Amino acid sequence: MAWSCSSSSNKGLVSNLENARIFQNSRVREAMLGVDRKHYCPRNPYQDSPQLIGYNVTISAPHMHAMCLDALADHLKPGSKALDVGSGTGYLTACMAIMVGFSGKAVGVEHVPQLVQQSISNIKADGKEYLLDSKSLIMIEGDGRKGIAEHGPYDAIHVGAAAPTIPQSLIDQLKPGGRLIIPVGNIMQELLQVDKVILRQGCSVSLVSSIQSLDGN
Repeated sequence: MAWSCSSSSNKGLVSNLENARIFQNSRVREAMLGVDRKHYCPRNPYQDSPQLIGYNVTISAPHMHAMCLDALADHLKPGSKALDVGSGTGYLTACMAIMVGFSGKAVGVEHVPQLVQQSISNIKADGKEYLLDSKSLIMIEGDGRKGIAEHGPYDAIHVGAAAPTIPQSLIDQLKPGGRLIIPVGNIMQELLQVDKVILRQGCSVSLVSSIQSLDGN
């Protein structure tokens, strides 16, 4: 179903994703309509499949971004803090920034320095320079597996690239009640959801559930 969501425009793409029930939250629709994918994906921006963005890196398919935003929507409310690991060209980080608003903060971390600079240029080209100026959107070069503790803890963490296991540092940087979405595995991958729950005794426990099996993102 998801792979049939391609369109010739951003509005058409978002509409197709919603009609296919890839996402159901209206705030996800508003964010995806507000961030035009053409500024972040140099080839086939409205095709519902992964696309190369250079440096041996791909931007995830739109249905994956929509699915992850929908899973995190209740944790991307105004005033929330969000971390996007492997932020690439900045698309999903910009969507998160719109959802958390000026009172919140979205942090994108990417290990390829050229992509960090490109993402900043993309955000400006998309007319979202005000997010950078207000510091509600920050793009950082670094090893995302370690998180960015200085801006945490986070209500929502998204990881774009698959990891063999869930990095403990990211779980540590989740707020109590926070949620992490991450693809895990090597050849066979699963999109996992990690919820940090606080027990009565004041201890925290991480509840892990599978969103879906992946054959590409």
